[in-house]
Amino acid sequence: MSNNIENKVVVITGASSGLGEATARHLAARGAAVVLGARRTGKLELIAAEIRAAGGKAEVLSTDVTDQAQVQALVDTGVRIYGRVDVLINNAGLMSIAPMDELKVDEWERMIDINVKGVLYGIAAALPQFRKQNSGHFINIASVAGVKVFSPGGTVYSGTKFAVRAISEGLRHEVGGSIRTTTIEPGAVDSELKLGSSHQQSAQFVQAFYQSAIPAESVARAIAYAIEQPADVDINEIVLRPTVQEF
Repeated sequence: MSNNIENKVVVITGASSGLGEATARHLAARGAAVVLGARRTGKLELIAAEIRAAGGKAEVLSTDVTDQAQVQALVDTGVRIYGRVDVLINNAGLMSIAPMDELKVDEWERMIDINVKGVLYGIAAALPQFRKQNSGHFINIASVAGVKVFSPGGTVYSGTKFAVRAISEGLRHEVGGSIRTTTIEPGAVDSELKLGSSHQQSAQFVQAFYQSAIPAESVARAIAYAIEQPADVDINEIVLRPTVQEF
């Protein structure tokens, strides 16, 4: 019996570590063909080699999600090699935590470029293909910080993740019918996201906060749950946290 993941072509940004890597491995093990994008191609190649060695299908492409052409090329790679793209997982993200008074404007801009514009570039790349196929599934990674403002320190990060939720909901409303849209909102999950803060006091707080983090595989399973539903079922939103996380 097909598991509704088998043979689907899944494009993943930020796939060289954390949630992206865990999701790539999990979906490939369930029979999906994965197309992996990230800046660190060495890590991507290693992950893809291990997936292939286990009998799975994987392709990689160096991808910086702040460059629209590179995101387009990633989606185009899936279409060129497999003839279609069934799922786009907009996963690449940056979390730079610091009080507003620190005026880390460069970090604000970087978070907006990766967390918001990167998602929009993914949508722009995949939507015409999904329309052409009359099917497709956007999975956008937001955060519990997109449900409740994480302050002090995470105000701008929360702003970007609230934006992801708003864009996802508007997208669902505009393209629903044959195209599905899911927003995943994780709490503390073990990944490199916790390493994005240059403000020392905030970085120490984040490291302590992440002591209770759950494995990245937890999110991979949530993503698989959304994908494996029948085509007439659209799982729109999943919030998951460590059981002990209060925020």
